[in-house]
Amino acid sequence: MAIAKAFDTETTVAKRTGEVLQADLEGVTHLIIGSPTRGFKPSDVTTAFLKNLPATLTGLKVATFDTRIALETIKSRFFRFVVNTGGYAAKTMANQLVRRKAKLLLPPEGFFVTGEQGPLKDGEKERAMAWGQQIANM
Repeated sequence: MAIAKAFDTETTVAKRTGEVLQADLEGVTHLIIGSPTRGFKPSDVTTAFLKNLPATLTGLKVATFDTRIALETIKSRFFRFVVNTGGYAAKTMANQLVRRKAKLLLPPEGFFVTGEQGPLKDGEKERAMAWGQQIANM
């Protein structure tokens, strides 16, 4: 929700991906999709949402973000390597949208959480708001 605050409240609809209906996407010019990273990819709900988007998204301006645990907080060197190598949800989502001809506005972004269910680490809410402001200004 911090990202949505950067946009005009009259034109912004912030919803969880599982709550979005196809009708909600009619007339949309910008689509920002976020997901927690689960097994190096988006959550099952977000994956289903992406799968149900139209095959062609030409002209739609998009951005993606995920939440993730900071590598330096993972004690095991092996698990840090696995996480760093496996990747994160935001890039996977961005690639799917670009394949459908959407215009990616910014590189995929990740925001750090303190645990599997959050909350965001100190300073991340402000960073998310600034990222959203960059998109709103485009």
